[in-house]
Amino acid sequence: MNPAGAELALLAAPFAAGLAVLATHVPLGISVLKRGIIFIDLAVAQVAAIGVIVAGLWHQNEAGGGLLTQSAAAAAALLAAILLTVSERRWPDIQEALIGLLFVSAAAAGILLLAGHPQGGEHLRDLLAGQILWVNWAQTASMAALSAIVLALRIWLAQRGRGEGFAFYALFALAVTASVQLVGVLLVFASLIAPAVATRGISGQNRGIVAFALGSLGYGAGLTASLTADLPAGAAIVCTLAIIALSGLFLWPPKRSGSVDQEHRG
Repeated sequence: MNPAGAELALLAAPFAAGLAVLATHVPLGISVLKRGIIFIDLAVAQVAAIGVIVAGLWHQNEAGGGLLTQSAAAAAALLAAILLTVSERRWPDIQEALIGLLFVSAAAAGILLLAGHPQGGEHLRDLLAGQILWVNWAQTASMAALSAIVLALRIWLAQRGRGEGFAFYALFALAVTASVQLVGVLLVFASLIAPAVATRGISGQNRGIVAFALGSLGYGAGLTASLTADLPAGAAIVCTLAIIALSGLFLWPPKRSGSVDQEHRG
């Protein structure tokens, strides 16, 4: 294998992991955009990161894989899901503000927890930007399995009319638990929102297909740019997805509803 081919082969597992993340994050992101609760992904991802930090401090080593880390991240994310369900029922008019408050509180808690850690800054950077370039096939397989479970549960709940409230937040928490450890908080947000924003002007089932394709393009282009230009992979993918989102707004402008014109006529 030539050097160029060998370098591209290094991207196979990270790219496959990105596809597994997109499989759940694209449909969830479209739902989030419709609900107008844009920062829920950042908030839940940051709370899940707190679980990772606590598990790492408990072991006094790097917060990575392992049953304890996964369990701590899942428990933290589900706690966030419960809090968001309660706030949506009691204070629906300020739900977005409460989601933002949850995010900044979790971020601040992470800084406090790692304040005395000798590698605290490195831990925070990894949880924020991720280490997707170093993802292996075992981690990719775990993410793919979790994505399949989340998608199956989402379809099952939707068929029974139970896809709202706590069920939605719990599925969201389950999807974010693993992805935040693979790709980081920033890329979790970009994976959810960028494809949904890019396809805002597309309706019907085609939207999900196009959104997934654009997300895949973003991961592929970002990883390639990272490898060829020696750039941080997570940041490169986030910037690529942001460009794709902006481009999609121009390629598929949302159709104007007649309500605005009717209001002007009135």
